[in-house]
Amino acid sequence: MPGTLGTSFGAATTAYEAGRPSYPAAAVDWMLAGARRELTDIVDVGAGTGKLTAALVGEGRSVTAIDPDQAMLTTLAGNLPEVSTAVGTAEHLPLVEASHDAAVLGQAWHWVDPATASAEIARVLRPGGVLGLIWNIRDERTEWVARMSRIIHLSAAEQLISGTGPQIAAPFGEVELERIEWSRRMDRATIEAMVASRSYYITASDDDRSRIDGGLAALLDELGLTAADASIDFPYVTVAYRATR
Repeated sequence: MPGTLGTSFGAATTAYEAGRPSYPAAAVDWMLAGARRELTDIVDVGAGTGKLTAALVGEGRSVTAIDPDQAMLTTLAGNLPEVSTAVGTAEHLPLVEASHDAAVLGQAWHWVDPATASAEIARVLRPGGVLGLIWNIRDERTEWVARMSRIIHLSAAEQLISGTGPQIAAPFGEVELERIEWSRRMDRATIEAMVASRSYYITASDDDRSRIDGGLAALLDELGLTAADASIDFPYVTVAYRATR
């Protein structure tokens, strides 16, 4: 991950934990089903506060969370004490060769160098292991969601998904794709936290933040999210990819 952006999220750990959604179990299961071996050891790379990590924990599994930002890992360890954590990146994993059955990245592959990360992840996977990539993307087919995107800016992830998609290099095989549509019930504070957790917002100038805050406030008012108990169904598309070593 780029140094400044890759560690920017630690400055907004609380917003990240409150605003970012978890991942649909069906999408996570689909990613892991690409492995041609029993899943005993799994590594979550770019794990953040553990939104994806939590879905990986299960009986008979050893899960390791890797992130470049210690602040994020500290939050993760508090939520998931059974998970091992270590500072690292997809390009430089503090793991021994052929030690894991699956490696997954949630909202993270757009930060990496695809060729270097593919080679490094292949190094730590056993033959038949799977690389899984997953993103929760706002469903902009809903008009007000598209308006929100114009206010808060498209992320690198959203541009990647709408373009050519993620590049995964040898020695991985064919890249498979799955899409799952769903919605999350969100109140005003949760939407505001989601926006505040985005790298663009975290690293923006004061003027840009003020512009985003003003535009977002006007939209949320228009949507009727003014009372403390008001909420709305926020549509998402979860996009998952998998490739087997």
